[in-house]
Amino acid sequence: MRIVPMLVSAISTAGLIITLNTQLPVGGSKTPRLGYFLSPQKGFWQNAESANASHAGEITLSGIKSKVEVFMDERLVPHIYAENDADAYYAQGYLHAKYRLWQMEFQTHVAAGRLSEIVGPDRIDTDKYFRRMGMVYAAEKTMREASKNKDIKTAMEAYANGVNDYIKSLKPNEIPFEYKLLDYQPEEWTPFKTYLFLMFMSYDLTGRGISSDLQMTNAKNYFGYEDFDQLFTNVQDSLDPIIPKGTIYPSPAVPVTAPADVDSVYLGKTNTFNSATAPVVPDKNNGSNNWAVAGSKTKSGRPILANDPHLGLNLPSLWYEVQITTPTHSTYGASFPGSPAVIIGFNDNIAWGVTNAGRDVIDFYDMKFKDSTLEQYWYNGLWNKADIKEEVIKVKGQPDIIDRVAYTALGPVMYDASYKNDNTTGKYLAVRWTAHDGGQGLQTFYELNRAKNFDDYLNAIHKWTCPGQNFAFISKTGDVAMKQQGAFVARWKRQGDFIMPGDDTRYMWQGIIPNEENPMQKNPDRGFISSANQKSTDDTYPYYLGAAADFPLYRGIIINKRLSTMSNITPEDMQRLQTDNYNVFAEMARPALLKYLNEAALDADGKKYISILKNWNLRNDIGEKGATVFRAIWDSLETTIWKDEFEKSKRSLPWPDEPVLLEVMLRDSVYYFADNANTPDKTETLYDAVLTAVQKASAKCKALEKENQLEWGTFKDTRVSHLLKIDPLSRLHLPIGGGVHIINATTKVHGPSWRMIVHMTDEIEAYGVYPGGQSGNPGSKYYDNFVDNWAAGKYYRILFLTKEAAAKSSQIKWRITFNN
Repeated sequence: MRIVPMLVSAISTAGLIITLNTQLPVGGSKTPRLGYFLSPQKGFWQNAESANASHAGEITLSGIKSKVEVFMDERLVPHIYAENDADAYYAQGYLHAKYRLWQMEFQTHVAAGRLSEIVGPDRIDTDKYFRRMGMVYAAEKTMREASKNKDIKTAMEAYANGVNDYIKSLKPNEIPFEYKLLDYQPEEWTPFKTYLFLMFMSYDLTGRGISSDLQMTNAKNYFGYEDFDQLFTNVQDSLDPIIPKGTIYPSPAVPVTAPADVDSVYLGKTNTFNSATAPVVPDKNNGSNNWAVAGSKTKSGRPILANDPHLGLNLPSLWYEVQITTPTHSTYGASFPGSPAVIIGFNDNIAWGVTNAGRDVIDFYDMKFKDSTLEQYWYNGLWNKADIKEEVIKVKGQPDIIDRVAYTALGPVMYDASYKNDNTTGKYLAVRWTAHDGGQGLQTFYELNRAKNFDDYLNAIHKWTCPGQNFAFISKTGDVAMKQQGAFVARWKRQGDFIMPGDDTRYMWQGIIPNEENPMQKNPDRGFISSANQKSTDDTYPYYLGAAADFPLYRGIIINKRLSTMSNITPEDMQRLQTDNYNVFAEMARPALLKYLNEAALDADGKKYISILKNWNLRNDIGEKGATVFRAIWDSLETTIWKDEFEKSKRSLPWPDEPVLLEVMLRDSVYYFADNANTPDKTETLYDAVLTAVQKASAKCKALEKENQLEWGTFKDTRVSHLLKIDPLSRLHLPIGGGVHIINATTKVHGPSWRMIVHMTDEIEAYGVYPGGQSGNPGSKYYDNFVDNWAAGKYYRILFLTKEAAAKSSQIKWRITFNN
């Protein structure tokens, strides 16, 4: 039985309860009833699962129309065979709940602003944040729009029925461990909860616009636009866009015009600063790689697709593998616990994968209200009535909290005097998000699951609105394609990079770019398509894509460089590329660092670490010391260049992204910001800055080496954390390379959350792995059994089976039958 980590966790929790006077590490939550939590009959002990436990079953339920058979393979992946789609989604809901119920519900509590209900007052600010963000408002609107489609409505209801029938079957001892830990009970699942979860994913992939508009406004107001435009430049000399340079684009169907006062009012420097801060910010590295190679570049003559979305590394995993087969389709891939259908995967005819587009879909507007009641706001020369929504936030162990949120023509007021803003300058900031307009996102995946060709793929993704995604595609007929899709605002240059005036329509969005003008490539001459969250086009595209800081450069450069030289490609080649640790950023930066370095001025330690840097193979493999030395030097150089300028502001301003400094070093030898503002009697240069940076980094490297932490894997120290950040239920100190700017984009807590390779042969050859396991139960051996293979860069051969083949397969271990 997998009881040791659970026992350790229980002991640790009990110790925390005593030490922290009944406070759990989740934050402010009262302890569970210890008698219940530790009860031999009902407590956490009952969640420990025998290594030989059976996952078979004969289940009779009234929620289905016909018999459903589920074959569970040796990795606990269900292969669902149903006579109609509704029954298949019912079974998917039942299985998601059986193996991931707590995770599903916890994530919807976050999205709905209901964390305080289960963990106490420490999360009140987070709850206010998501409510003011309009998550519930957007989910309700999306559900109303999506439910107009009968197939989607039926699928959602069937899925919810499956979840609820499992919940009803739960005995007290079977309730998932985390409910017992936090002392609350599962509630009824509804289709609305699925839309809430999907809205949370939209939020998580919306990018840095959620906080960067506020930070960039402060930086612009402090430095002035001229200096700001150097520090946060939109020029990317090294860009290798998704759609190759030189592509000709038609004249825009939505011509946009900047307001006449844009230079004075919008770009002008002011002495006002907003103090608004977000308690939760999506990881800036949220992104992905995807690419596809045409048959002209493969050994088999058939296309191959690869995809690995980069998200937070958590247990239970974000993903759950599944095969769904009905008379309308047979589809395999990664699903979201909490939602029907497959999100990234393949069927008999096509395969698809997604990456984040990085486009700006969220803006903030500075509103003027008549008084503190927020009942009237000034807009287009009139006082307009605001819609006031009173948000009731339930707090565990405390009275409810009422938060009044004003909704305007430009969205809900997210920041005001009562929330996250000291309001010394009278700021009321409304948020405008494309997700507030609703959408049919789930229908995109519903139709992709059934798509048979390029036209079906295109029709499916044209229903996708938020956030923007790059959809890669291959088919058995040999097509390869990539399209960037979403409801993208037609913007003028720099629109939305800063807080905009909200007193009239001047700065409102002027339209949404038509689907036909979204960047796309089909069957290119070069024989491949790819995206790695870089800009989709060069500057000849007629619409403003957004601030360059939202688009990483270097993964796209190395992926395109590798694919352009490869031929006779096999799935194994794609696996090696997907897990490659080569550091192309360092390849470009190392010569620049050495060019500006006076090595003769270094002491013995400095020369030692520069020697390690020079002899480094430019790979961020786990045993490489050069990778750590490079990272220490580069971080030190950024601190040397930026810290003095930004500390003078007395505010928490963001520093420029790494490409800004590197491209300056590759382009110029004189740089204004290299001068140290704290030494007015001396003018420092890049030569001085690099020498200082290496000297300071050498001291850090010496200390790391003394602690045996100079090797990259030890220094990076990757972990896959339980959602409640409970270490005994997490996987720590994983031996995996990679990092920022690297194809294998694994950092300490972030990285490839699902790796998939699909070879579109007659009998489809596919591989996949994710850093977790199919079960969300920490007491099960299937909780984290994929993690070691994921860290080692190994893959599982995916079983994509007909029902007849599943019945005969030696890799099928259990059968579950749903009877009506």
